[in-house]
Amino acid sequence: LVHINGEAVDAPRFEFPGWVPPADLKFETLDPVDRDTLYHPSRGCLNEVYSTAICANDLTSSVFYVVGVTASMSGQLSPVCLIIVGLILYLFKSVYGEAGTAIPLNGGAYNLLLNTTSKPVASLAACLTLLSYIATAVVSATECVEYASNLMPFIDVYWGTIVLLLFFCVLSILGITESAIVAVGIFVVHVVSMLFLVLVAAVYGMQNPEIMDSNLREPLKYDWPLSLVFGFCVAMLGVTGFETSSNYIEEQQRGVFPKTLFNSWAIVFILNPLLSIVCMGVLDLTTLEAHHRDVLAKTAYDAGGKYFGLWISADASLVLAGAVLTAYVGVTGLVRRLALDRCLPQILLAENRFRRTNHLIPITFFLLCTALFVLLGGRVRSLANVYTLSFLCVMALFALGNMMLKYKRGRIRRPVRATWPTNFAALAAVLIALIGNVILAPGHLIYFIVYFGIVAGITILMFERIRLLKYFLFLVSQGPAHLQDRFAGVTQMAMDKIRSQKVVFFANNDNLETLSKAVTYVQNNELTKWLKVVYVYQDLNDPMVKSLAENLRVVDRCFPKVVIDLVLVEGTFNPELV
Repeated sequence: LVHINGEAVDAPRFEFPGWVPPADLKFETLDPVDRDTLYHPSRGCLNEVYSTAICANDLTSSVFYVVGVTASMSGQLSPVCLIIVGLILYLFKSVYGEAGTAIPLNGGAYNLLLNTTSKPVASLAACLTLLSYIATAVVSATECVEYASNLMPFIDVYWGTIVLLLFFCVLSILGITESAIVAVGIFVVHVVSMLFLVLVAAVYGMQNPEIMDSNLREPLKYDWPLSLVFGFCVAMLGVTGFETSSNYIEEQQRGVFPKTLFNSWAIVFILNPLLSIVCMGVLDLTTLEAHHRDVLAKTAYDAGGKYFGLWISADASLVLAGAVLTAYVGVTGLVRRLALDRCLPQILLAENRFRRTNHLIPITFFLLCTALFVLLGGRVRSLANVYTLSFLCVMALFALGNMMLKYKRGRIRRPVRATWPTNFAALAAVLIALIGNVILAPGHLIYFIVYFGIVAGITILMFERIRLLKYFLFLVSQGPAHLQDRFAGVTQMAMDKIRSQKVVFFANNDNLETLSKAVTYVQNNELTKWLKVVYVYQDLNDPMVKSLAENLRVVDRCFPKVVIDLVLVEGTFNPELV
């Protein structure tokens, strides 16, 4: 038991942070921080072209299968379905734009929900995003090598996939600028290839108009309303990757993020329906359905000959490799943010002295993806099914989070705003797509629950570290003395280390309710029990200083398990001071 003023308090030693009596304010002069040491080479280094290329490679790689899948579900209505998806994506452009410009930090849906809900809820969104990145990397790498093996039969798909994942791991360690240069090259080749395919297929379609006429007369698989709905549901797979840009906002230059969203939307809105139309001018619907996995290569082969078909197959392999690179860039930004917020081990923040990159993040991601690929024996179809549902869940959470941001943090400045009808329409559309995909393939839901449960379970363990250590310490205390001597001290030191980490809260007034809410947030969402309240003053005789100190003494007595410090800083509150 803990003894305070000679009286026993019914609280275990490891649950009490220590009695800290209120003391007079003490001031000390701190040496100014060299701003060069705070500069990170990856911060704000990506211009509009680099940012768009990284995001668009993942986004446009979906076109290789979405055209065929949509045609097999909605027939000649597939271009209409893809246009509807483009209009829905335009709504999400505003939703993502408002959230990203209001809180311009890495993390995507996690960052948004962290500022509007609790950290455990936000972490579940992070689990969905991590799951989608894992599925993107493994599935895209496998399909990339499969396309390459069709061109060069000597390539082994199994080992080729592992080598490709390792290559982009090394590229990510070199830095985001080097990754962006590679992404731009892939993106340019892909866009040129797609435009040339549209031109060749359009000429072929005009020379053979009977193919399009036959497709337009083909009966639909379902009634036209159901064909539109189911076609829309599967066509939403053509915009996977749109959320990636929000996971590397900090690496983008000021004002670039909204432009990246617009560019990505424009590419999808123009390219996907256009390719769907020209494919129906070259192939009949039966062939489109039979070749739904390689429909663009088949279109190129029939319209432009064997070598043009090989060209498009090579382009597919290249842009799928770009999707793997996008997964590495996105997961690096997300995991760095999760580690900074103590949701993941902070050892992941270790930087190498050569490139000042967080090398452990891509290395861990590579090992995780490779282990999963090996465990599945190279059969990644179940992962592809998981990716669909996780991506749609992330989009739904983004729409919900943005509505909560409007309600709770409406005074934050943001250059981009999405109206309430826009948010509701975007949320309704993605929920329809989510429900529709579950109805079309209910078996995918089982895979999703299993994979998500594994990722979420690991994250929950990180949040319950203190509780688990408490249970272990209690079990040790019930055992023999030699076990207590061996493990009790080590366990206590581990708990003290976790709880000694500090959380900073910037206060601009002495409001007791606000201060109490800050401490309550730390208790409910953080493992640490140490809060530093920072107040920036310009005049030491400001009555707010004394009033804030007195109110913090009151709050300190109300929360005996939390250590509260008051830090006074002379200056003007601005980003440079922070």
